[in-house]
Amino acid sequence: MIYYRLTLSFFNSLGKRLEEFHPLDNNDVKMYTCGPTVYDYAHLGNFRTFVFQDLLRKYLKYKKYNVYQIQNITDVDDKTIRGAQVKGIKLGEFTSKYSNSFFEDISTLGIEKAEVYPSATDYIPDMVSLIKRLMNKGLAYESQGSIYFRVAAYPEYGKLSQVNSSHIQPDTRDKNDQYSKKDVQDFALWKGWTKEDGDVYWETAIGKGRPGWHIECSAMALKHLDDSFDIHSGGIDLLFPHHENEIAQSEAATSRPFAKYWLHCEHLLVDGQKMSKSVGNYYTLRDLLSKGYNPKAIRYLLLSCHYRAQLNFTFDALTQANNSVTRINDFLKRLEHTIFKSKDLILENLTLKTKKLFEERMDHDLSTPEALSVIFDFIRESNRIIDEHKASANGLNSARELILAFDSIFSVITYSDTDLDPNLRTLIIKREEARKKKDWATSDNLRTELRKRGINLEDSPDGVIWNRID
Repeated sequence: MIYYRLTLSFFNSLGKRLEEFHPLDNNDVKMYTCGPTVYDYAHLGNFRTFVFQDLLRKYLKYKKYNVYQIQNITDVDDKTIRGAQVKGIKLGEFTSKYSNSFFEDISTLGIEKAEVYPSATDYIPDMVSLIKRLMNKGLAYESQGSIYFRVAAYPEYGKLSQVNSSHIQPDTRDKNDQYSKKDVQDFALWKGWTKEDGDVYWETAIGKGRPGWHIECSAMALKHLDDSFDIHSGGIDLLFPHHENEIAQSEAATSRPFAKYWLHCEHLLVDGQKMSKSVGNYYTLRDLLSKGYNPKAIRYLLLSCHYRAQLNFTFDALTQANNSVTRINDFLKRLEHTIFKSKDLILENLTLKTKKLFEERMDHDLSTPEALSVIFDFIRESNRIIDEHKASANGLNSARELILAFDSIFSVITYSDTDLDPNLRTLIIKREEARKKKDWATSDNLRTELRKRGINLEDSPDGVIWNRID
């Protein structure tokens, strides 16, 4: 498939169509990405979404947008409360362990940090204020100590998921509250304290209790990104009811559009089933690292399939991903260590063509499989050009810059010589020029100087290959 426009477009879940991306405020992009619920180590299915969100962030920056990203930490809900109770420790002590492990894991996977990581428990006053606004508008009501959003009073409910509200069944996280609701489709904004919650509660103007899951994200998004912002992203399982409820309660409170673009990442499967802790067919990142797998290969595998397509995890696929990562790293090493004398522009021209093709694929809803195909075609053709000694120094440098630009988005390179001092590269080139002129004295002096600086040279009739001296 060939694309001809270099206009960034996303498939917007709100409207179910491909749309050109135009931020609300020039080149500034405000983005809210759903983060982890910190009751256990995040599994690979979670990280598929987090790695996709990182790719989205990095490609926006590649396109010269200024990105301001919020990623929430859900540290109070049924799962975190029950987990703390089982351990016999305070909620904060329980959740901090898994919050810390989340940050360790994203670092391992090369995920760039967001600007802000708000934890739900730090925003209780903001949630209370938002709930009071909804109650004052007649869009929320109290029942047996809990407060619910009145779905029937919000006509636009269902515009994201296109779900008919009359067919709604209780959400798993709200099922314990269904008997105090006025309508089964209503959802909890505030959960009145019960003895099952133990010491987890807040004394507030709307009563003693804790927030519902959905209100947490709305309050944190509105606090940091204003009433309207550009992108909201998360896993496909959050589209309904979580994101639908976010839209309803946020827009009902502010009377303004919430997020302009909604991007949802599909499930990671294991043997054809969704990876899930409840099913028990899941791997954490730490499980795979303990088996000796390269985190760059894990990241590559998670990005090798389009984010809107389901990805079936297998260890064979992970091995293939590792081979692909090795191929990319080996190619960069060859570019770094090879200097030829050719004046042919063939590699420069190929690089320019490849850059355009790569961006076309990525601009079309972040089509990573096709973008990777373009890069591997480039590697294959570039290797042929180098083998035929038709690569100039400028051509090699342009190819290197393209691979590094690619990696600023995909982050799969482990090769560490990309920081070669430009002065050393200049000395290598000067020595090649002296050698070409048969100025052996200058050539030998430069070779000796390079050896003192830890660089060994291997000469050939067509150029030089350098390596670091251990």
